[in-house]
Amino acid sequence: MRPTPPPAASRRPATEDAASRRLLPTLWSGRPMRARLMVVVVLINLVAAAISGAVIIHKARTATEVETAASLAVVEPLVAETLQALQDAPLPGLFRTLSFRFQGLRHVRVTLLDAADRPTEAGTPREGTRRAPRWFARLIAPPAQRHEVPLLLRGARIGTALVTAEPSDEIDEVWGYALALGLTGLSLSLAMLVILYVAFGRILSPLAQLAAGLTRLEQQDYDARVDRPDTRELAVIATRFNRLAEALGAARAANLRLHRRVLTAEEDERRRTALELHDEFGPCLFALEANSSSIARIAGTLDEPARARLIQRTDDIAAIVTRVQTINRALLNRLRPAGLGQVPLSRCLELLVREVARHHPEIAVEGHFAPLRPGYGDLVDLTIYRCVQEGLTNALRHAGASRVTVEVADEDGSLRLTVDDDGSGLAEGRDEERGEGRGLPGMRERVEALGGRLALVPREPGTGLRITLPAGTLEEEAP
Repeated sequence: MRPTPPPAASRRPATEDAASRRLLPTLWSGRPMRARLMVVVVLINLVAAAISGAVIIHKARTATEVETAASLAVVEPLVAETLQALQDAPLPGLFRTLSFRFQGLRHVRVTLLDAADRPTEAGTPREGTRRAPRWFARLIAPPAQRHEVPLLLRGARIGTALVTAEPSDEIDEVWGYALALGLTGLSLSLAMLVILYVAFGRILSPLAQLAAGLTRLEQQDYDARVDRPDTRELAVIATRFNRLAEALGAARAANLRLHRRVLTAEEDERRRTALELHDEFGPCLFALEANSSSIARIAGTLDEPARARLIQRTDDIAAIVTRVQTINRALLNRLRPAGLGQVPLSRCLELLVREVARHHPEIAVEGHFAPLRPGYGDLVDLTIYRCVQEGLTNALRHAGASRVTVEVADEDGSLRLTVDDDGSGLAEGRDEERGEGRGLPGMRERVEALGGRLALVPREPGTGLRITLPAGTLEEEAP
């Protein structure tokens, strides 16, 4: 049996509670630490102010009740004393005297009534102007109290004194004290918040420097260092960061040296292989070609049909030899570019660009090579040559470009290589993450092994290959 879903009215509170639970982390998360600390300090101040206000109100209410009760207790002895002292005085003068003496009492209001319960002409003190707001008076004021004191003269009742609790003056005093205390506390809190805001900024500033250092580490800049702050905990973090950066820099240097040795070993092996192909395979092919020519000459002295068959076979052998020689030259060029290390680097690059342009006449291929040294070391020269070769290959085969421009410049001792095309761009065919067989990983390994950087830059239209080899590498690798 399928359970009945709860009604929408019962689901709404749960949804609202979940939304409110998500709202608080949203408002709190992602905020700067300084802002969070300031919010905590403000909340502490608000809680302290609320507690102080509650204590003040409680103490003020107790004090007001005590003062009012004391004033009420004074009225009756004061009436008895006055009546005893003025037994022979006329009633109007007696009432005026009582009214005058009652004016000195605080926290009470006394109304004099005659024997017929009518207010006397002497009247009562008027209620003063109240300074405290009504809400504060309601918090402080004790319960209303009213007391009747009979006026007896020579055993006869001549009137009544209506005594009413009137704590307004005490409430006004408490209000003035609370207002002064609140303004003082507010001023001190604002001053404290300003001081804490500045202090937190100075205390937390090493964290911003640490974040900048981490960003530099993320960008593989292992020379990043942070200053050691005065705060002990942050000083420990800064020290650990500097040691980490130093260790990463040492590890990267060791890795680059190892990678460079591997590349050097690979190039040495390729050089030896190319030399063996040139010295061993080349003469063999030349001997085959010579023997084929000799056999063709001998076949010319024979009669038909043997002569024709031999000449056909020698022609086939010569074609095969020519094909193998072409393949051999291509292998030699891939293993070790011809002339590299023997002629200036710029000349080798010009020949490479010219050869590519000859094989692709439909595409405008240009090379601009600023004045370069004759060489920057075998490994650097070979890296530049291979990167230009692979960059041209990618642009011609995969980008569908109609114009390709190659530039190599020596700027402040650093080699900067750019290959720009007007092809389809990264999104359609030049994405290095999808570039199987396009040589980008190999180029990146070569460049990073020499401490350089490689980047693909989108252009409109096309793509740009940017490679930089630092001056330190060139000085280290140069002969």
